[in-house]
Amino acid sequence: MAHNDFVSVTIVTYNSGRFIKRCLESILAQQYPSKEIIVVDNASTDGTIDILEQFEDRCQVYYNDDNVGFAAAQNQAIKMSSGDWVLTLNPDVLLLPNFIQALVDGARFDPRIGSVCGKLLTMTAHFEIPEKPVVDSTGIYFNPMLRHLDRGSQEVDNGHYLQHEFVFGASAAAALYRRAMIEDISLDGEFFDSDFFVYRESTDVAWRAQLMGWKCLYSPYARGYHVRKVLPGNRRALPSAINMHSVKNRFLMRIKNISPHLYWRNCFSITARDLVVVMCCLLWEHTSLKAFWFLTGNLKRVWAKRRLIQASQRVDNNYMASWFQYAPVSKKAPAKKLPQKMPRLVPRSEVAES
Repeated sequence: MAHNDFVSVTIVTYNSGRFIKRCLESILAQQYPSKEIIVVDNASTDGTIDILEQFEDRCQVYYNDDNVGFAAAQNQAIKMSSGDWVLTLNPDVLLLPNFIQALVDGARFDPRIGSVCGKLLTMTAHFEIPEKPVVDSTGIYFNPMLRHLDRGSQEVDNGHYLQHEFVFGASAAAALYRRAMIEDISLDGEFFDSDFFVYRESTDVAWRAQLMGWKCLYSPYARGYHVRKVLPGNRRALPSAINMHSVKNRFLMRIKNISPHLYWRNCFSITARDLVVVMCCLLWEHTSLKAFWFLTGNLKRVWAKRRLIQASQRVDNNYMASWFQYAPVSKKAPAKKLPQKMPRLVPRSEVAES
């Protein structure tokens, strides 16, 4: 593989004026020269558009008339991109200068690596870095209840997660996807399922990619910061629309991707969690009941997607089941083929001033 693999950075904004300027500046400051930046705005009303106009000479910026959702807007950006790799970014992410280089370097040794993620650390909405670094994500994992979680989330970063490892998938907050994988696993021209609108769409992609034999690599040398708004413990503080999509997408993702073998293997755990979700919707979170109307009304179309995915499965059921554990699962990557040098870390003061 050539050492100048072109990377397309795709960002979706929606009322992201608080973050987008610093995000774009961190991308433009990357030490990786072979890149393009594509931003799709979903009809922001908070001044985001005024900020994006300042970057039109250095980025490709497109303005949608309506908010079509994260998934559809990312698909829009990906279709306009030309890179060998696509780096999806949330606007509330700040990258250290070697981030893209470290991701691409990690992926070069194996053509079956379809996605790569780095170590994201937390920062506040004011772009303040904690005195003690706290992990936001080092990849995603599933437990037997079909809850997907960020590996290492909210742990103090004491120098762990220093090895290249295979993980289940990457959070689309900062995920590098191989173009060949995007084309291989897309359904009806969609990489991210637009039915998801927002939330869990990258986990759906990760599950589909695993079924089709693609690997996800965690690269410890790619470092960045992320403002995490959605955590398991802050559901009540989230907008009702986000919570509705969360419920909808939990079941949508399962209908499409789960095999009978995996379901029966974990049926008690899955059923217990389902009962909790349904009862919470019935008793307290009534706005999320719309999720079940959507699933009922679109079941035929969703089931057609399931048939395509299940017919494309290239790995055995036991391999898939090995990823669904209560403790985060990772699998060793061959160290001899991977970069061994840890880059210089950027001091907190430099990050805060960037």
